[in-house]
Amino acid sequence: MAEETLDIVKHDKEVYYNKLDASAAMGAPQWSLRQKTALASRIIAADGQGGGIAGQISARPDDSTFWTQTFGLGFEEAKASNQIRVNLNLEIIEGNGKPNPGNRFHSYIYKRRPDVWAIAHTHAPYTSALSMLDVPLIPSCMETIALWNDVAHLKTWPGVPVGDEEGEIIAEAIADKRTILLAHHGLLTVGKTIEEETSLAVIFELAARLQLLAMSAGSIRPLPEKEAKEGYGFAAKPGYYQRRFNYFSRLVLATDASCLE
Repeated sequence: MAEETLDIVKHDKEVYYNKLDASAAMGAPQWSLRQKTALASRIIAADGQGGGIAGQISARPDDSTFWTQTFGLGFEEAKASNQIRVNLNLEIIEGNGKPNPGNRFHSYIYKRRPDVWAIAHTHAPYTSALSMLDVPLIPSCMETIALWNDVAHLKTWPGVPVGDEEGEIIAEAIADKRTILLAHHGLLTVGKTIEEETSLAVIFELAARLQLLAMSAGSIRPLPEKEAKEGYGFAAKPGYYQRRFNYFSRLVLATDASCLE
């Protein structure tokens, strides 16, 4: 009896990517933006980017306000109930608490970038270490392809970012990129959704850790442009970030579901 052979049907990568992207929203939890902001904070904390009361997560429901955590609490303490909605002047519109003065530069980015609907800023340890070396972040592996050719670098520290000058400097420095390495400081990521900016923050810290490891062993090889461009295109799809956010959220909620309260 002759053995049967099975032909492998070739598929178009772009069609395949689009199918994956379209399926990502199916079954996604219907959390409010207020709950997602709390979840994003817990995800950042679980990734080791807590840093006490430093850093902020924000996401805006409209053109003139955004949700963020009340000042004085760490990412690990985030709950939907301690998120506040403020306007661009950091005046409370909804919720109870005190605005973080560090959110001032979020206002400047939102004003400058109408395409941005969520921002993450953290003092992640590996990123902070890299920010001390006067070298840019160089994403150079598949796991960090979402950052390829999408990282700005503010090479001079403008001081504690609570004033108008710092807001203008950071908003200008990130330009049209989605991420930026802040000298002597940390990271900042932006996105069209909170799923996107949160995922980018986690990927950014991974990229910084891998770069420091690679630099200790030799010279970093850049990614080949054709393949990098294709990979970046896949990672730029909303479904990529939706799945990542859902995964991180499951881990957080399995440990403590109180952040949704």
